[in-house]
Amino acid sequence: MAEKNMTEKKKVKQSETLKKVFRHLGRYRIFVVFSILLATVSVALTLYIPKLTGYAVDYILGAGAVNFPGVFRVMIQIGVCTLITALAQWLMNVCNNKMTYQVVQDIRNEAFRKIEILPLKYIDGHPYGDIVSRVIADVDQFADGLLMGFTQLFTGAATIVGTFCFMLSVNVTITFVVVLITPVSFVVANFIARRTFAMFRMQSEIRGEQTGLIDEMIGNQKVVQAFGRGDDVTERFDKVNKKLGDAYLRATFFSSITNPATRFVNSLVYTGVGITGAFAAINGSLSVGQLSSFLSYANQYTKPFNEISGVVTEFQNAVACAQRIFDLIEEEPQVPEPDNAVELRDIRGNVEADHVEFSYVPGQELIRDFNLKVKPGQKIAIVGPTGCGKTTLINLLMRFYDVNGGSIAVEGTDIRELTRKSLRAGYGMVLQDTWLKTGTIRDNIMMGRPDAAEEEMIEAAKASHIHGFIRRLPKGYDTWITEDGGGLSQGQKQLLCIARVMLCRPPMLILDEATSSIDTRTEMRIQAAFAKLMEGRTTFIVAHRLSTIREADVILVMKDGRIIEQGNHDSLLKQGGFYKHLYESQFALASEAAT
Repeated sequence: MAEKNMTEKKKVKQSETLKKVFRHLGRYRIFVVFSILLATVSVALTLYIPKLTGYAVDYILGAGAVNFPGVFRVMIQIGVCTLITALAQWLMNVCNNKMTYQVVQDIRNEAFRKIEILPLKYIDGHPYGDIVSRVIADVDQFADGLLMGFTQLFTGAATIVGTFCFMLSVNVTITFVVVLITPVSFVVANFIARRTFAMFRMQSEIRGEQTGLIDEMIGNQKVVQAFGRGDDVTERFDKVNKKLGDAYLRATFFSSITNPATRFVNSLVYTGVGITGAFAAINGSLSVGQLSSFLSYANQYTKPFNEISGVVTEFQNAVACAQRIFDLIEEEPQVPEPDNAVELRDIRGNVEADHVEFSYVPGQELIRDFNLKVKPGQKIAIVGPTGCGKTTLINLLMRFYDVNGGSIAVEGTDIRELTRKSLRAGYGMVLQDTWLKTGTIRDNIMMGRPDAAEEEMIEAAKASHIHGFIRRLPKGYDTWITEDGGGLSQGQKQLLCIARVMLCRPPMLILDEATSSIDTRTEMRIQAAFAKLMEGRTTFIVAHRLSTIREADVILVMKDGRIIEQGNHDSLLKQGGFYKHLYESQFALASEAAT
């Protein structure tokens, strides 16, 4: 019973996926119409040629009794039909290609746009490689199946109908023999279709898993090698690769049944026509030319069944891939902005958190009853043990995640009533994890302010102490780098990110271990530059090294998602609480390391 329900659900989902595909095709119905018309012309002329051939055979009455004018006339007609057929098929392929790749382009654009508005919890909860596989590999597989489907489906259906009509015009009895045998092809196609869809779906999912593993290993190859996990990773890959190989083998096995099975049916039809036609020719009810035409029609009638059966298999693969793409496209997007969302302007730096509650996993509280009031120009340091909610608080301030309870307001307005773009434009972020894009160093620094003047960009680079290094590069600011920074060190990449923020000069700053990868001497210079940048700006500083936040106006000490202590450096030391314990622990460790 459970298996039957599962099968019914799969059929319903497959049907829904097909409806979505046809809905996308509806935008290009003009190409569909032209493709059908051209297929009809192509098939009609292709099927007319055997009839002409039959006439030519009948013009050959015997030795020395050949009607040459009639044969030549038929040959000219066959030549004209062949040329028109070739042109019609070429135009049909153009229409099918245009239609298919326009649909694929639309779907890929939709998928990419959806990724941009998906909540971070979806991105964080799925392997990047699997998402990439859906947008790239699955869409390509879908395109191949769709193109083959339309190219062969239209011509196949038209050939079956057209051949049937031509055969009826020649001999009704033999046509009945052909029609009686051919339903076997439908049985074969139906058998294969029912079994291959689930296999192709599994194949796509495992391919996504494999892509995710490859992406993970390439991105973390240094870690893999440093910890000597190469053999373990290879073993994991071998397991996934074997799963994928098994899935391919099963899908290919069932799909490969198609050709021999349908060819067997073709042979039965051809044999039936040959025997029946031979008796009809002996009886004089059918001429030799007509029998020749009929044998040709029998071949052409069964051929589309063979092709359509193969198309069914490819189409199953295409639909399975389409289903994964549509699953991504139909994922719940991030909470939409209200119609009357406000643009955040005249930012002075007033930020207030009121009884904020948040958890990544329902039932597992992380931040509880969090309250905070920040005045313009204040430097707020956030410290605490790993996992206490420091970075989570930053995600909430930027509205990468929405609070589960309470509210966060900027300039007195709940951030859920603001446009995300204007809210995030109000912050400048420098994180421990650097982010660069493929392009020139100039492009990376000017990402936040593409209209900035050259002098402003150079000043920002000087302030972040990266100008000297850039100037020594072969092409200076026009040096090309990749998203992983190419030959740049981690510290140099972080300095580029700092220069980017210094160029933007946003009204509020978020510094999450912003100097963690920089040497001590450069860090002192950067801290001086940051001090100048932070003047008059509300700044949130996440720090593990407590020596870097002594000058903060307010230090929030977090533990288990709550603020357990609050004050400046001196007052917190006097309290003799958790902050003092953290501070003294760091200096004790530093002293031990020095000795």
